[in-house]
Amino acid sequence: MTEVMVKPALLNAHRGFLPIHDPARAFPESSHLSMLDEIGRDLPHWLEQQDFRSRLRALDIPQWPENLDPLEQKPYLRLYYLRLGFLASAYINQTLTPPATELAANIAQPLVQACRLLGRPPILSYDGYALYNWYRLDKDAPIELGNIDTIQNFVALYDEHWFILVHIEIEAIAESIIDAIVTISRSLETSNTDQLNTSLLEIARLANKQKQILCRIPEHMDSAIYYKSFRPYIRFFENVQYQGIEIAPMNYRGETGAQSSIMPSLVALMKIPHKTSLLTSHLLDMRKYMPRDHRLFIEWLEKMQDFKSIADKDAFNQVLDAMANFRKVHYGWADEYINQHSDDPRGTGGTPYIQWLQQLIDETMAHRK
Repeated sequence: MTEVMVKPALLNAHRGFLPIHDPARAFPESSHLSMLDEIGRDLPHWLEQQDFRSRLRALDIPQWPENLDPLEQKPYLRLYYLRLGFLASAYINQTLTPPATELAANIAQPLVQACRLLGRPPILSYDGYALYNWYRLDKDAPIELGNIDTIQNFVALYDEHWFILVHIEIEAIAESIIDAIVTISRSLETSNTDQLNTSLLEIARLANKQKQILCRIPEHMDSAIYYKSFRPYIRFFENVQYQGIEIAPMNYRGETGAQSSIMPSLVALMKIPHKTSLLTSHLLDMRKYMPRDHRLFIEWLEKMQDFKSIADKDAFNQVLDAMANFRKVHYGWADEYINQHSDDPRGTGGTPYIQWLQQLIDETMAHRK
């Protein structure tokens, strides 16, 4: 039953966890929403001005038009959320001044409206910062580094582009991982262990390929630039009042790789038992920030048969080794790019990332056959 619910999005026509079609780069010129493209283009310059917040408060930000069907216009709705999400995080976390505790109503109200339509919290998350934030230079060439660039950034430095684009190629590789997962599902229905083991080896190969892409982070991203220039803009919101919205001051998790659906899907597939703790609560909470069809896919995987007892030892362990190795690289970058520059133990999602990343590695390795 669950498979039927998620099949249209991820088990039939899909592109991994990236949108099925390339994201919309701009609104039609005739649309009154096109002003958001101009604001987005100028945002890195505006953020260098002391009067940024007052300038933003003076803007007449358009609401999502009621006559536009959010399902039919989903690429544009995602772009609308992306533009507003960037503005909200820029407004709260502008680096020239202390973080703001109130989000101006002209941003808060349309952002809340858009996120309600998308079924997600009203803050820029991994989907808006990465999954919907790219375009291909050559539309006939693959989604890979060298052929992709970003739609929106907080700063003009290429370091931020690179940070996002590395994640896009990693996500593009996940399309083949999902294909292998679907094959595993079929192999379990037909008791085809040869097919199961072949698919596990393919997942291990692809996860190792993702690790190799993650290793490329230092090629164009300096740790000091990352920490000081654009990481502050993707931080969590802490006790922020959304003006014009009748809710108490809110806490929302900032953009983080933990909101990617790749590793949670592999954890669900491999039935890795993570000890119940604040970590597991945190990982579950991160799902709120994922697109709805991603959440459904992970839930479908959690209901899939546990095949550890029938899988080949080497094939099963290769997947776990690849997952752990990917996490080890992530751990290393977290240490170099964040921990060595800060005494704050919290990541952009508001969690003690160093301690928890190591726990994920240890518990993944402990699940080996």
